[in-house]
Amino acid sequence: MSFWTYILRCANGVYYTGHTDDLERRIAEHQSGAIRGYTHDKRPVEFMWAEEFPTRAEALEAELRIKGWSRAKKEALIRGDWQGVSEAAVPPGERAERVSTSLDRAPRLRSGRTVEVQASSPAVRVERSLDTPSSEAEAVTPRAAIAPAIVLVRPQLGENIGKAARAMLNFGLTDLRLVSPRDGWPNPSAGPAASGADLVLEGARVFGSVAEAVADCPHVYATTVRKRGLVMPVVSPEEAAREIRGHGEPCAILFGAERSGLETDEVAIAGKIVTVPINPQFRSLNLAQAVILLAYEWSKNGDLAVPTEGEPAEPRATQGQLEGLIGQLEAALEEADYYHPPDRTPATKNTIRTILTKAGWSNREVQAMRGVVRALAEGRGGQRRASSKRSSS
Repeated sequence: MSFWTYILRCANGVYYTGHTDDLERRIAEHQSGAIRGYTHDKRPVEFMWAEEFPTRAEALEAELRIKGWSRAKKEALIRGDWQGVSEAAVPPGERAERVSTSLDRAPRLRSGRTVEVQASSPAVRVERSLDTPSSEAEAVTPRAAIAPAIVLVRPQLGENIGKAARAMLNFGLTDLRLVSPRDGWPNPSAGPAASGADLVLEGARVFGSVAEAVADCPHVYATTVRKRGLVMPVVSPEEAAREIRGHGEPCAILFGAERSGLETDEVAIAGKIVTVPINPQFRSLNLAQAVILLAYEWSKNGDLAVPTEGEPAEPRATQGQLEGLIGQLEAALEEADYYHPPDRTPATKNTIRTILTKAGWSNREVQAMRGVVRALAEGRGGQRRASSKRSSS
């Protein structure tokens, strides 16, 4: 059986990286919108690149590495420009002296083949050669940040596993490992709770013990609020995330069962304890909450997109528009006999002007405020209340 790591380009120009055991089916699902996830609302998507691996673990490892690459590195990979991949991984000031050396010592891929995907028209062909350098770590940076594995130990409810998967994918984590899940795996309750984080659930691996689950990880962190009699260093989620990024080696974060947490012998497998500062009178985080706290800290220094980032800012109101608002408000206040005593009128007007000027209004906000002033001054019927009162008297 073969597994694939692949790159898609979304309609907004952002690149999406994933892995699968059926490349044609997966690309077709992305393109049709059958997958409710990151690419669903960013269609049409275009298949750009893929690489075959003999095991899911290797495909997932390649996915996690490529996810952290810059746009320039991903585009160099898609072009097959391996010198460009290397150059993009080196700080600009060091490129001239480091690129040639890094290319000389870069490891080579195990295998290569041509991939043809018929999911869209025309078909996309991606050719890889036997002597092509593959990943970021292989290209230049020997200690590149590797996303940690999330290990759920004896999770009880499928819903909680799904919610944890959702929390992971929100912050770019996809390596989910389950140790002796109570209700077995796969669990039909996990899918709906994951809200589209299907690739995390599909890639989840089940182990019989914590030791087996973290066997490939030199660095293991255990989340718990109690030391359980163990003499171990304790770090905050922020410190743990910073260390994990600095290790440049596979790391795992352990989370215990919903009711009992991690057992003492399970905590002892870890090198450090991660404890969230929490109300000592109410230490009740659920599993997904604990996962999202650690995942968020991991994501802080990554390249995840801020949802509102890049959206065009509203045009700022011109001075003329702002003067129009100030003048309208001053007229309404004079009509309401607001300025009193008369000798304080200039100072009061300057105070109001200062309040409105330093707010930094947009054009739309000024128009909205002018509508508010008009409604207060004129009422629904379009006649000023003051005039109405005078006529009735």
